[in-house]
Amino acid sequence: MVSKTLKIEGMTCASCVKAVERASKKIDGVTEANVNLATEKLNISFDEAKVKVSDIQAAVDKAGYKALIEETTRMLRIEGMTCASCVKAVERATKKLDGITEANVNLATEKLKVSFEPSKVRISDIKKAIEKAGYKAIEEEITVDMDKENKEKQIKALWNRFVISAIFAVPLLILAMGPMIADKLNFNLPMAIDPMIHIKVYAIIELILVLPVIATGRKYFIVGFRSLIKRSPNMDSLVAMGTSAAFLYGLYGTYEILRGNSQVQLYFESAGVILTLITLGKYFEIVSKGKTSEAIKKLMGLVPKTAIIIRDDKAIEIQIDEVEVNDIVVVKPGEKMPVDGEVVEGSTSVDEAMLTGESIPVEKNIGDNIIGASINKNGSIKYKATRVGRDTALSQIIKLVEDAQGSKAPIAKLADVIAGYFVPIVMVLAIVSSLGWYFSGESAVFSLTIFISVLVIACPCALGLATPTAIMVGTGKGAEYGVLIKSGTALETAHKIQTVVFDKTGTITEGKPKVTDIVAISKEISEEYLLQIAASAELGSEHPLGEAIVRDAEEKKLKFKSTEDFKAIPGYGIKVKIDNNNILLGNKKLMETSNISLSDCEEASNKLAEEGKTPMYIALEEKLIGIIAVADTVKKNSKKAIEKLHNMGIEVAMITGDNKRTAKAIAKLVGIDIILAEVMPKDKASEVKKLQNEGKKVAMVGDGINDAPALAQADIGIAIGSGTDVAIESADIVLMRSDLMDVATAIELSKKTIRNIKQNLFWAFGYNTLGIPVAMGVLYLLGGPLLNPMIAALAMSFSSVSVLTNALRLKGFKPLI
Repeated sequence: MVSKTLKIEGMTCASCVKAVERASKKIDGVTEANVNLATEKLNISFDEAKVKVSDIQAAVDKAGYKALIEETTRMLRIEGMTCASCVKAVERATKKLDGITEANVNLATEKLKVSFEPSKVRISDIKKAIEKAGYKAIEEEITVDMDKENKEKQIKALWNRFVISAIFAVPLLILAMGPMIADKLNFNLPMAIDPMIHIKVYAIIELILVLPVIATGRKYFIVGFRSLIKRSPNMDSLVAMGTSAAFLYGLYGTYEILRGNSQVQLYFESAGVILTLITLGKYFEIVSKGKTSEAIKKLMGLVPKTAIIIRDDKAIEIQIDEVEVNDIVVVKPGEKMPVDGEVVEGSTSVDEAMLTGESIPVEKNIGDNIIGASINKNGSIKYKATRVGRDTALSQIIKLVEDAQGSKAPIAKLADVIAGYFVPIVMVLAIVSSLGWYFSGESAVFSLTIFISVLVIACPCALGLATPTAIMVGTGKGAEYGVLIKSGTALETAHKIQTVVFDKTGTITEGKPKVTDIVAISKEISEEYLLQIAASAELGSEHPLGEAIVRDAEEKKLKFKSTEDFKAIPGYGIKVKIDNNNILLGNKKLMETSNISLSDCEEASNKLAEEGKTPMYIALEEKLIGIIAVADTVKKNSKKAIEKLHNMGIEVAMITGDNKRTAKAIAKLVGIDIILAEVMPKDKASEVKKLQNEGKKVAMVGDGINDAPALAQADIGIAIGSGTDVAIESADIVLMRSDLMDVATAIELSKKTIRNIKQNLFWAFGYNTLGIPVAMGVLYLLGGPLLNPMIAALAMSFSSVSVLTNALRLKGFKPLI
């Protein structure tokens, strides 16, 4: 018998609770089913041999509700990872646990994003599994200060390790290579360090010099051999095996020299220099990785650390995390707004450029919304906190960017697959090639050189860093310019877009229409009366066209009439009673379905539509009495943005509920290719699907609740940041500045990022494809040189740095203008 918790969507009352429980209990094998309406959760116990979770979900769906498996997503910081093989090891250890639905590790951020069912597995179980695999999982809230402090500690520790190693490795290298150099230059070495005179002293000095380097680099051996024992070898395993082989051979050589055999060769300098160079490479790597996450640090750094609030009629300063909802916050000129809120006293202008990209300060008066981290310019205000902590707009943006940076793009799958087999294959190649040379007649020293070179030159780091670093820089750069890309998948898909579909109202247009014409059919009805009853009917409406009519009536100081039996007909208009008369106000479809003749105003309505105005028909007791035309101005950058998309080879469509004539007029004005007019809100998604069925990759750009299904249907949903939360939630990309030029910017950023990822992967695969055969002695076989293990170490160290450096080139990306 097992127990599970399912999230139930669609419940509204106690009857819903009974319906869900009844549907669940009908299933054979279910022993208990209890629904909590407050938490919207179903706790159910059942016999797993008789019934599956999918059966329960199907039964609940059949009852008219939706059952979702309750999941939790957490972010854990992973310590001890060095390469792509570590990433696979952590993911493999996590996914083995029952109840884990997703586990993605990002090597660049050193974080694990894990989704799991709390009823099956606990976070402590996940940590134990990761520790068992040889790594450490830490669950903590990382602040910008903590993150900076951790990175600085790591950088300082690596630099200290490099300096200590170099102090001993440099004289070790000089001592080892001195005789060879002296012989080439026909130069006599000082007697004290001449191996031909004091061979035993020479060997002991080399041993003494290499020991501090081995001790300083002990972490490579601890992590490397531990991973090897746990059958998940990584880069440290390759380094540990290669340098151990060199060191152990050096010990054997020292033993032989002390016994009187002077014909053996010491290998201490290879071990010492390899460890030193790899530590230097790690230092440069972590410095570069720190630069890839600068965007998120900048966002986190925007949040002020303290806030002044009114408590017991006194202004007191508290830590930002102590501010609670409904606290009254005081902000003086030049200070940052600590949290989101609503102005209750005073007026000012606020710089919101950090979120919206709009450089012009926004005027704020009583009742206006405040965005946390924006800057108060010139007036003292008091405002009520409405969203604090993780709920603020900035915190949500930071979470979006962090989630995107922690996600994997589909292009990374190839690197992930190869990384899982990479280190074991390299080990096999090292052993096979060294034994092959030995049995073909070469010396033990030659074979050892091959063995160490193959192990050291292989670089799983470059494979592991190729994708996440580019995604980190790309999504961070997007956030810097107000383009929030929610995932690696969205970032990759955007570069394939062939068709962009724009919603008209509020997207191509300003969404703030104005009444332009009032046309009365009969002389008995005045224009003033038409506007009065239309405004009365639309009072309280949230539709932009209705708001325009109400606003015009208010400006003309008309008196509103009382209404009865109000009924909104989505996609058509409204039906209402005014002065006991039935009034219809809406589009042509509403009149046609109500059998109201439009012949008396057909010419006038056509003319208005051709001018890009939207005609609203008014009928009184089933007879047309007039038209109110409303026009919405086109956004200043709409035409330019569409031209930019055309230049990128992308076709542009416009979707609207307006009649075809009005839609055609707007389309002509901005250069639209495809016009989808008279589309009902519920049909927008199906129109997007039709384009997809033609084999096109489609992006949908919208801002309203009725755009949400179409945003979800499209290959890429792009929400205008000033739009509704529902639209933003349904989208893959959010444009904070509400500027359509950012649509082209997002697609261009995607193209540049994917190109960068491909370059990184090409370098990572190419480096290993060429480097490993060279280390195996292919060039030597063809009459060329044999690769020195120290050169191999240098090449390996800087291969990952080169990948990071290439990713950092994305920081030069500029938005399209």
